[in-house]
Amino acid sequence: MDAERYPFAFDTGHRVAGAAFGITPRTSHVELGPAGLRVRYGPWRLTTTLDNIAGATLTGGFGFLKTAGPPHLSCTDRGVSFTTNTRSAVCVSFRAPVKGIEPTGRITHPGATLTVSDPQALLDDVRRLVPALDQ
Repeated sequence: MDAERYPFAFDTGHRVAGAAFGITPRTSHVELGPAGLRVRYGPWRLTTTLDNIAGATLTGGFGFLKTAGPPHLSCTDRGVSFTTNTRSAVCVSFRAPVKGIEPTGRITHPGATLTVSDPQALLDDVRRLVPALDQ
């Protein structure tokens, strides 16, 4: 099975804010397949294996300032948000934190929020590929 690709769902304001950082529909997507989860968000990358995925849930209702532009780091839990709209996303949690917001790995993330165009499809595929998921 090949990896499934999920484009990000860009709102107009997020498209404008992200473009300044190289975040566009052409440079941003999520891939999920047997090799794992791969996120490209302009120049930022996050990758992990399927066995490192601990859980996934739907979420949404974000504020524009907390989501527009480059990835956002949560001060409460160090999670990273790759967000292109305020409506809906999949929050994926990891067994071991992964690097994503900066390339050295000094900051690692226990989870990532992803505003793909079809969050339910991504969630369903995560659950299908990772049957032992902590839901």
